[in-house]
Amino acid sequence: MAEWRHHWADINGLTMHYVEQGQGPLVVLAHGFPHSWFSWRHQIAAIAAAGYRVVAFDLRGMGQTSAPIEVEAYDVQHTMGDLVGLLDHLGEERAVFAGLDFGLFAIYDMAYHWPQRMRAIIGLGNPAWPHDRDRSPLTAARDVAKKHFYHIDYFTRQPGVAKAALDAEPRAFLKRVFYALSGDYHYVDVWKHPPGTSYLDALPEPPPLPWPWLSELELEFFVSDYARSGFLGGLNWYRAMDLRWAYRRQFENMPNPVPFYFLTSENDTDMEAFHGDDPLAKLPSQYADLRRVEILPKAGHMLQMERAAEVSARMVEFLADIGRSEG
Repeated sequence: MAEWRHHWADINGLTMHYVEQGQGPLVVLAHGFPHSWFSWRHQIAAIAAAGYRVVAFDLRGMGQTSAPIEVEAYDVQHTMGDLVGLLDHLGEERAVFAGLDFGLFAIYDMAYHWPQRMRAIIGLGNPAWPHDRDRSPLTAARDVAKKHFYHIDYFTRQPGVAKAALDAEPRAFLKRVFYALSGDYHYVDVWKHPPGTSYLDALPEPPPLPWPWLSELELEFFVSDYARSGFLGGLNWYRAMDLRWAYRRQFENMPNPVPFYFLTSENDTDMEAFHGDDPLAKLPSQYADLRRVEILPKAGHMLQMERAAEVSARMVEFLADIGRSEG
């Protein structure tokens, strides 16, 4: 922690918060929802120690970065623009980008517009954009929610209801959803609840902290940020799903051109439920330069925290391979 350097900068119309450590080639880390830069706390130090400049930033709407209230502020141009703007602010022409969930999807978007500014992509847990060419994400969510509780519908159909519920109990929500997304719980069981259930009621009651991968103090980092910012920014990422889906249709049959490394886990709910049948088999057609694919056992969607040492080691290996390939 002593070597973390916190910064706040005006980037792409936001006040963006990011944390930096180390010197060397740049590695940018992008989190998902409901996370923050702190999700990467273990990897920051490990990658910096291996000889890299590491920057972990808070996505727009989350953590200590500005949270625009307009849904349109979370479209592809804005979220991708945050990455390019961060590079410009850091004075770097290129970087390796690593991400999970929404942060990773923005990285995938950037690859189609600014591949020359990306040395490689390291993806965690989400092999590609979840994409149904025939139905928009929010249309699909409405259909699913007719049968059972579905968090995307809950977040987007009545966003004021979701915001009020989550803002009122940030600690309860974060503790429950972190546990539910981990390899210690089968997240899809949340969908056994009937339509109309609130997310807090659908989520399981977690065991007391500390867990092997999360302490009370570590949870407090997330709680304090979301208690300050509220959850509207994170919910707006969901509310803008149809905007991003419509924009991405132009790239449906185009392989991602950037060198790609993928790390996932045995019990990741996104791999199970959001990317269709056998998502790993699709990777060679989705990426023009697929380098490595690895699966870690006994972990879920909280991969970089649940298996911190293994994730850090794999990422350092990937970075070394990138350096050798550029030789």
